[in-house]
Amino acid sequence: MHVVKANRTFTIDYDNNMFRMDGKPFRYVSGSIHYSRIPSYYWKDRLQKMKAAGLNAIQVYVPWNFHQMEENELNFEGDKDLVGFIKQAQEVDLFVILRAGPYICGEWDFGGFPPYILAKNPNTIFRTMDSTYIKYVDKWLEVLYPMLKPLLYINGGPVLMVQIENEYGSYKRTGGYCDHDYMRHLRNKAFSLLGKNAVIFTTDGNHDSPELKCGTIEGVYATIDFHPTLDPKKAFQPQRDWEPKGPLVNSEFYTGWLDHWGFKHSTTGLDIVAKSLDVLLAYGANINMYMFEGGTNFGYWNGANYPAFLPVPTSYDYDGPLTEAGDVTDKYLALRQVISKYVKTPPMPIPANTPKMAYGKIEMKFAGTVQDLLDKLRKPSQKPVTATYPVYMQAFGQYQGYALYRHIFKQDYPTAQNLSVVGIRDRGYVMIDQVPVGLVIRERIHNLSLSITTKKGQTLDILVENQGHINFGSGINNNTKGIIHNVTIGTTILTDWEMYPVSPELYVPSTDTVKSTGTPYYSKDGRFMTPSIYVGQMPALTDPQDTYLDPTTWSKGQTIITSNMAYNIGRYWPIAGPQIRLFVPKPYLAPNTVNNVIMFELEMAPCKTQAGCTVEFKDEPLINATAHGPYHKLMSQEIGYNYKWHSFH
Repeated sequence: MHVVKANRTFTIDYDNNMFRMDGKPFRYVSGSIHYSRIPSYYWKDRLQKMKAAGLNAIQVYVPWNFHQMEENELNFEGDKDLVGFIKQAQEVDLFVILRAGPYICGEWDFGGFPPYILAKNPNTIFRTMDSTYIKYVDKWLEVLYPMLKPLLYINGGPVLMVQIENEYGSYKRTGGYCDHDYMRHLRNKAFSLLGKNAVIFTTDGNHDSPELKCGTIEGVYATIDFHPTLDPKKAFQPQRDWEPKGPLVNSEFYTGWLDHWGFKHSTTGLDIVAKSLDVLLAYGANINMYMFEGGTNFGYWNGANYPAFLPVPTSYDYDGPLTEAGDVTDKYLALRQVISKYVKTPPMPIPANTPKMAYGKIEMKFAGTVQDLLDKLRKPSQKPVTATYPVYMQAFGQYQGYALYRHIFKQDYPTAQNLSVVGIRDRGYVMIDQVPVGLVIRERIHNLSLSITTKKGQTLDILVENQGHINFGSGINNNTKGIIHNVTIGTTILTDWEMYPVSPELYVPSTDTVKSTGTPYYSKDGRFMTPSIYVGQMPALTDPQDTYLDPTTWSKGQTIITSNMAYNIGRYWPIAGPQIRLFVPKPYLAPNTVNNVIMFELEMAPCKTQAGCTVEFKDEPLINATAHGPYHKLMSQEIGYNYKWHSFH
């Protein structure tokens, strides 16, 4: 049982450049973990491994949209039990450094913002005193902070410090704003709801301007973040420029780095990470390692970076000390050895890695095209929306995933005409009477239009994939999805549209939904098929374990596993990479019953018959490859951008 002392204090001792806990010098050695990227079933396992590494604290983001996707709906239960997660950390004897937002970045969808704000006002200017934005921020913080206040260390809980905003100065660097009134507002809100003795801090990159110039605010302690270095004095100088006294803090010491679809998997060598950590701890710094375990962007929770629209994969492995599945790595062991020089390692063994099982191949049967199943891919309350011009997805309540835009041609176009969809966000599969005619892709100049012929009365369908809201920089503004501008054919604007939400996670398999004719439609060039649902069944398992779904022979889409509940495992895109296999955690597989596997394939299934497609479950991850060659080279050529030239954190 965790014993709580009376009269607890946690303060900043500016004169002696340190934190003090109950009057005694204190330094934290921390690691980042995101409860939103790990099933609650595994929270304690991961926390115990972090404790066994010698950490005395964890750092945690609170993604606003994870708890509130609809304005009047809040969810803090199950995998979203924030208070329960924090209490589990306390039970494991770990302190908590909380990053409460409202903006978090973290390669998380929309940086944590709920898209319903865009439904209210698509022109909202986020991270400023914009009236729409600040109205909803205040409502959220008035829910969140009272929940957190009893969990502060000074009130008997494990939370030492609370961060407001996140790397606000980087917003200015990327074309955004520098609104000090906004930062003061967040500061005042935090102190009024958490109490004047709460320790509030900010985090920014280690550059004086605009990072610390815009990101710091009086009365809030300024910390910084930076990559591994062997020159701590130089690295911490920007913090000292703005905080001449007080503890040295690196709030994001990068143990690895993030990935993007279509580019190689990022890695950071354990030698440089371990050596740098040793140097920084010897220098007396407080360190948080970002990430210690990255976890998984289940469902649609991945974000996208900007400029140059670059979505993040389902895996958020981050090349951290613990893998996406929570397994101990050589990097973990090396960092544990370094930490033991400065912090007494707890007398506990390192918890064993969880078992991984290869369940082999299962057959996947064609269940129908997206058009066949349109009524089964949305909630009964979600009716089709009609409008003269296309309406962005958030406006009709489709905040993540997919939407189908439909128009009936009003005249013949017997000679080739240019169908232009310049407002596509993010990826549009174009069909005429269900037959694919091509693909339009956001921000690709050569992929925003198609040459078509058509007849009066034919149906134009454009299935749009929201690949993840932008989570970084000024791109978080104007972050609407779907089709956001008019669609034209030749010089004619197409009018009269129907918009349908498409949510494959709502599909319920049954024997009568398998289409007897058994095939989708195919484009003339053979590159695309009609986006379609495929269904397979895993045999009943007495004691299911972690596994990895391998869609190597498939192209691009979404995978859902259902039994008593539906679990959206995430996006697959093996032709792009670097991630091939999707992590399927044990708690997402129901024991002693059939688990249905649903694949919403967008581009091309591996078979052209009603049955015969397969997908395989394996016992090892694969996040550093592509299934069909060096796709990342094509990506670089098409967008003319190398993401490694830009720092997203």
